[in-house]
Amino acid sequence: MHVIVGSGAIGSHVARILVERGERVRVITRGGSGPESPQVERVAADASDAGRLIELTRDAEVIYNCANPKYTEWADKWFPMNDAMIAAAKASGAVYAITGNLYGYGPQTDGRMTEHTPLTAVGRKGKIRIKMWQDALASGVRTTEVRGSDYVGAGAASVFSLVLLPAIHKGRAAWGPANMDLPHTFTYTGDMARTLVTLARDERAWGQAWHVPSPAPITIRQMAARYCEIAGVPQVKVHSLPRLVMRAAGLVVPMAREVAEMDYQFYAPFHMDSTHTERTFDLAPTGLDVALREVADDAVATAARRM
Repeated sequence: MHVIVGSGAIGSHVARILVERGERVRVITRGGSGPESPQVERVAADASDAGRLIELTRDAEVIYNCANPKYTEWADKWFPMNDAMIAAAKASGAVYAITGNLYGYGPQTDGRMTEHTPLTAVGRKGKIRIKMWQDALASGVRTTEVRGSDYVGAGAASVFSLVLLPAIHKGRAAWGPANMDLPHTFTYTGDMARTLVTLARDERAWGQAWHVPSPAPITIRQMAARYCEIAGVPQVKVHSLPRLVMRAAGLVVPMAREVAEMDYQFYAPFHMDSTHTERTFDLAPTGLDVALREVADDAVATAARRM
């Protein structure tokens, strides 16, 4: 039994990989959503309820933390959920595999990050991620954290999907809270899921954090151009919003404030090095064009469903 908390882009990918391998899968979300498959049991439950989670993971081999609270809910929801999943892993003896990100590192002078980069973030969300990982390590459970950069793939939420894609498919110029001409690492959601599943069962991964194998950095402008070519849609102009715009909006809009806190990732080079993971586990990143083709196909399918 593999238990996945969360059914977003990552959780759903993890479920599909496990089903393909013949595993029994239980997906836990507040509303009981998840991939439809005879091998997937979907359960509605509050992931911060430790008692209920312990009951639902009693026979689990791995517990995958693929939850994704809204930015504005991080301070209230992450710690109770993380604590409950740690308690469940401790009670069942399961491996606790965490979907991580790069927030804990904070801004880097040269924009490069490896697994050995110190966790020195001073921002609120970065500090939350640091404590979550430290709490998992201190708990004594077998745990690993797989860290990825901004996602690309069907259903992924990132600057690319939230800002560029809507503009591209409307044939309009795109304005984003980023410098569009600086190199940035993007992680394919399928690679995050594949790495989680692989490392959860490999004791070499336990007690450490790892970076998802990801393609070489690319500028957002280049990525937009490649997507338009792959999707067969006209090229659009891509513009950078001045950094102060989102920060000013954050004075009155909570979500804008949360986004502005992380804007250092998009106004400077941002390079996640995944060499260590690739060499240790013989993994390689999926080509960016494959990920963009998945996004394009998903956009077509979504448009067809709305007709």
